[in-house]
Amino acid sequence: MQTIHQGAPERPKPFYRHLYFQVLLAILLGGLIGHFQPDLGQALKPLGDAFIKLVKMVIAPVIFLTVVTGVAGMRDLDKVGRVALKALAYFLVFSTLALIVGLIVANVVQPGAGMNIDPATLKAGKVAQYAAKAHDQTVVGFLMNIIPDTFMGAFAEGEILQVLLISLLFGLSLTLVGDPAKPVVDFLEIIAQTFFKFVHIVMKAAPIGAFGAFAFTIGKYGVGAIANLALLVGAFYLTSLLFVIVVLGAVGIANGFSIFGLIRYLKAELLLVLGTSSSEAALPSLIEKLEKAGCPKSVVGLVVPLGYSFNLDGTNIYMTLAALFIAQATGVPLSLEQQALLLGVAMLSSKGAAGVTGAGFITLAATLSVVPSVPVAGMALILGVDRFMSECRALTNFMGNAVAAIVVSRWERGLDAAALKEALDPGKTPRSPGDSIPDAASV
Repeated sequence: MQTIHQGAPERPKPFYRHLYFQVLLAILLGGLIGHFQPDLGQALKPLGDAFIKLVKMVIAPVIFLTVVTGVAGMRDLDKVGRVALKALAYFLVFSTLALIVGLIVANVVQPGAGMNIDPATLKAGKVAQYAAKAHDQTVVGFLMNIIPDTFMGAFAEGEILQVLLISLLFGLSLTLVGDPAKPVVDFLEIIAQTFFKFVHIVMKAAPIGAFGAFAFTIGKYGVGAIANLALLVGAFYLTSLLFVIVVLGAVGIANGFSIFGLIRYLKAELLLVLGTSSSEAALPSLIEKLEKAGCPKSVVGLVVPLGYSFNLDGTNIYMTLAALFIAQATGVPLSLEQQALLLGVAMLSSKGAAGVTGAGFITLAATLSVVPSVPVAGMALILGVDRFMSECRALTNFMGNAVAAIVVSRWERGLDAAALKEALDPGKTPRSPGDSIPDAASV
């Protein structure tokens, strides 16, 4: 009689059933249609918009449920504050570093030098809507906007920081109630599992969304649209790539993991971000994957949503690089003091940017409006290629937040080293479940 082996490993899925392959194929097909049939490509825009709306529909409840159950599970109010402070300290250091890197590259490469464009000839009307939105981005306005008008209003508006605020307060309230609140926490845990299944269903449509969004981008702007600004776009992509590999890679080495392993682990999400030009499209999947990789739910639930407003490495590189490009192109010399002012303003204005397409352009307008010597109308120079840089901004922001969650998890000594190793290096012998990454390594 033939012996049936129990617990035999499952056969790997064919490559064409993996989400990353389907999204990559969709991007390629969308690019081809956008290039050869631009009108059809532009007509496919609703596919991308519909998918992003589907994802944004579940972001608020996913963040609420993750944060509430995570905070309620801590049973230690000091730990909540400690995690938030560590995350914000990390964000401040690396966001500032990203701004400085963009500033250095702009001074070395000087992508706008020699263009000699008269600001009076620029069509300021093209960027008027961005400048108007940027005018409202004051520090007080940003802080007031964190508080929703009503409890349910945060969910209706879909503002990440508003949802995060009420989630923290609700989770803390459950912790203070204590044992009588346990049935509520258990119920929310079940609802959270249900919502992640909901996310899995929505992600089935990811290739369709990426296909429509990329077909529109190429059909609307065309690959040739970046030819005359290739140096700026190339410098931005190269700088962002080096920031991820060198800077974030060094952070990974110091904390016991490989940035390349993390990129492989998140390849499906990265391709989705590339196709949709929005890091929010992959936010629910990022939270789930980080938890599977050994990061505590309580840490992931705080760090990732906070990072989407306070840890935008790609946006920061873009802002200083683009601002100096405009100054160089319009022949406006900036002293070291003016560049320092530009950097300081960018540090503040970037904190209110969401991970959606166009937010980087608005924060750039907010930054330039405080440095009057650089004409805001100069943004018209990069309006045509901003969409191409938006993908790179979103990818860099996404990787920065993934790294931040792992690092803060390790700082809290809650990182499961065996789960992380298995996730980033599948097939290799993992450490014992009780092992942890040595505490000596730090950023």
